[in-house]
Amino acid sequence: MFEKNSTTRTPARPAVQRRGIERRRALLDAAEALLEEKGYEAATLKAIGERAGVPIASVYHYFSDRHRVEAEILQRHAHELDALIGAALDEPAPRTLRDAADAVIDPLLGYFRRHPSCTELWFSGRGATVGELVRAFDEAQAERLWRLLVERELVLPDTPRRVLRLAFEVGNRLFDIAFRNSAAGDDATIDEARRLITAYLQTYAAGGA
Repeated sequence: MFEKNSTTRTPARPAVQRRGIERRRALLDAAEALLEEKGYEAATLKAIGERAGVPIASVYHYFSDRHRVEAEILQRHAHELDALIGAALDEPAPRTLRDAADAVIDPLLGYFRRHPSCTELWFSGRGATVGELVRAFDEAQAERLWRLLVERELVLPDTPRRVLRLAFEVGNRLFDIAFRNSAAGDDATIDEARRLITAYLQTYAAGGA
């Protein structure tokens, strides 16, 4: 007898999803800002929520603890660093072992100086996930550099992969010291890292590279 309204309402899922994405981004941005301005200890989940204007109960909807926030931020930084190092090693390709060391050290140093939040997490992060991400990054870069040095005959073809992994371990430790000595990274310590890593790699040099 009566016609039903043919217009049916559908749940506003896109709007809800968009709000969720925006809140998640706001939380990550707030975490980065706190890391840059006040350091690792200040970037608690409560402080992140307050900075982003998100109630703490809602924060837990997106991140179960602060280490989840740290891991997501660090993954983004690691992706960018991977691209920067790849570009530095490709053009122009290093012709000496010192060139190769610089092609890794220079992008890392520049990036850490531009992104204090990354530096805070890289060297001050307490979570196991962050530590695993840093180790995985170093291992991937060590493998990349080992392949390049062998292909370009800068090191002997039977050079063990662990040589490059150890070089990255040493470099990471010296970077840690450099950024503890200075917020911008102590140049004198970085220079020692260049010398130490180059000298170590030269013990495996092919033809005195």
